[in-house]
Amino acid sequence: MRIGHGYDVHKLTEGRALILGGVKIAHTKGLLGHSDADVLVHAVMDSILGAAALGDIGQLFPDNDPEFKGADSIKLLKKVCAVLEDSGYRIVNIDSTVIAQEPKLKSYIPAMRENISKACKIALHDVSVKATTEERLGFTGRCEGIAAHAVCLIDKI
Repeated sequence: MRIGHGYDVHKLTEGRALILGGVKIAHTKGLLGHSDADVLVHAVMDSILGAAALGDIGQLFPDNDPEFKGADSIKLLKKVCAVLEDSGYRIVNIDSTVIAQEPKLKSYIPAMRENISKACKIALHDVSVKATTEERLGFTGRCEGIAAHAVCLIDKI
């Protein structure tokens, strides 16, 4: 068994949709990035790749490649899972945390879990998504951006 950790952060900005876990979240701002800037899915992808020592999402999906401009991160997650399987591994479970002062995410978490579990072809009970604030401290607490951490346990097929 192997474990991997992923982390991502993006700046909040006007004029973009807020996508987390493949779910469009009702909010006045969205995350700035080359793709859809889904920090949760990006952290999950890096945790999967890290667990198998397969690099990171920047290597697979460079942010200067026009092919990935505005990309749907759930589709990229499916590609990461295919790479993992081709390397002889399977996901055991994923645990993740979104760090955002606002908006409140509790009602969106079931859909996020479902999107991630379907993309990874694993059971819903093997995907955990949590959300927390930082009590108005730091860049997330000042609503300047959103961050996410994820860990993934894998084993050989």
